Amino acid sequence: MGVHRVASEAAKAYAARERVLGNGIVTLGLVAEHISTVDKRTLEKCGDLAAELLPYSPGYVGKIMLTIARLFWALASTQEKETKVIPIEQLETKIEDIRKTLQTLAGNVNG
Repeated sequence: MGVHRVASEAAKAYAARERVLGNGIVTLGLVAEHISTVDKRTLEKCGDLAAELLPYSPGYVGKIMLTIARLFWALASTQEKETKVIPIEQLETKIEDIRKTLQTLAGNVNG
């Protein structure tokens, strides 16, 4: 009775958007927790990711996403960028790339 199946294309698109937005926010938060050990290239990628998540971010999350992007770009000493709407699959790849970088950094810090 409590089982919910995602069957329609609209429901699948909504679920994909929520998944990528949630994973993106968690990843940006993880980077923020380790900000002192993250290289400038990764910080720039985080700024890019935050800007690219903007079109998928509803409500207040969308209002703050550009601010987050600007903060990461400032930490990376790069200029603000214009971004395009990119497919969710590409965002998932970028998130995974940043997470792999964090795991490598965590190994270097802990090891």
